[in-house]
Amino acid sequence: MNKLVNVGFGNVINSAKLISIISPEAAPIKRMVQTAKDSGMAIDATCGRRTKAVLVMESGHLILSSLLPETIAGRVNQLNLTGQKETQDLQEMY
Repeated sequence: MNKLVNVGFGNVINSAKLISIISPEAAPIKRMVQTAKDSGMAIDATCGRRTKAVLVMESGHLILSSLLPETIAGRVNQLNLTGQKETQDLQEMY
């Protein structure tokens, strides 16, 4: 089952396809983002605000978010914990 995570301003991603959440401050990450923009592999979900997190997806796409990496990671972890609890509840029923 696909679990969607809000990455800001109503934009959501499939958490199962998420590889990593990184800060855009380092020079290699800035080059990676620029390369993705040039090749059409960057998805800007910042709504004109400053990029604070770069999400790397399985497909090679980079998603730019204005939320902090810690915020997005917390949302992904919360979603995973909720999913685990639901699975345990279902297992207890049967």
